[in-house]
Amino acid sequence: MKAIILAGGKGTRLAPYTTTLPKPMLPVGEKPILEIIIAQLAYHGFREITLSVGHLAGIIKAYFQANGNLPSGVTIKYVHEDSPLGTAAPVSLVPDLHTTFLVMNGDVLTTLNYGELIRFHKQNGATLTIATCPRKVPVDIGMVELDGGPRVVNYREKPTFTYNDSMGIYVYEPSVLKYIEPNVYLDVPTLVNRLIAKGERVLAYQSDGACFWIDMGKHGDYERAIEAFEARKSQFLPPPNRPPIQSLPHDPLCAPPARDHLVEAG
Repeated sequence: MKAIILAGGKGTRLAPYTTTLPKPMLPVGEKPILEIIIAQLAYHGFREITLSVGHLAGIIKAYFQANGNLPSGVTIKYVHEDSPLGTAAPVSLVPDLHTTFLVMNGDVLTTLNYGELIRFHKQNGATLTIATCPRKVPVDIGMVELDGGPRVVNYREKPTFTYNDSMGIYVYEPSVLKYIEPNVYLDVPTLVNRLIAKGERVLAYQSDGACFWIDMGKHGDYERAIEAFEARKSQFLPPPNRPPIQSLPHDPLCAPPARDHLVEAG
């Protein structure tokens, strides 16, 4: 399996840290978050990983050229964004994408089981699958619902809504590439809506409540990621004495996912 990690953003919301370090190289515990992600992917059977780099790319390359910073059997390749391409277009720079592949942001701390995500994608015949995490969002106001006119039909005091939050982790079929113009800015929401409009099968993999996920986009998120990692380190790092998973994620002997994990976008 191949994976593409988006590691080219400037991370301006995390300044001044990102003035001298690319965001995927910010430390979580004793390791950069990018190294943790690569270790997780390697454990789940990904052997060829491409990093889409841009801002301070030389730091990332120098780090992984050093001995001991890559899991055994994993190779790293690079593609360079000469200008920001968004969260979807960088995949058009990666050659030889002829089979199912994974794309993810380089600042995600999660306990997601990548093997289960790939199984779900293949067993349900998706063109693109979005990994999602349930998130409850409280609204700190009283919400008045109308019938389209002045008549009140419902009144909810400070309600809480539950959403499927995108984790910034996606599984693509190679056919998605025909919807992406090389070197032209494109983000994932635009790509998803383009696929839906063309009748492609876009699904959401719903992780359960036990799955932890945080996007280190802001200072508060970064601090929470560090705290969570220190409190639950064994859940984020592959077992030290256990070999990587060797079976293919689409092994037909694997049990199919529960039907309540199936949500079709659009």
